[in-house]
Amino acid sequence: MDVTTLAEVSGNLNTVGYGLATLGPGLGLGILIGKTIEGMARQPEVAGQLRATMFLGVAFVEVLALLGLVAGFLFQ
Repeated sequence: MDVTTLAEVSGNLNTVGYGLATLGPGLGLGILIGKTIEGMARQPEVAGQLRATMFLGVAFVEVLALLGLVAGFLFQ
């Protein structure tokens, strides 16, 4: 091993890329669901509307995670 090598990544780099790509959607889901629950606790009468909006937001955030997975396979 060369002395100038600081770090060596062995294995599939797509796995590392997808792991990094899931950080954004993971944080997004946590914030989205947490704020929806907070809104339901503050105003229970709009819980149905908040829930419907949350599921729409969850779908959009999950598209980001799937896009990261597909990009890993496309750019091999």
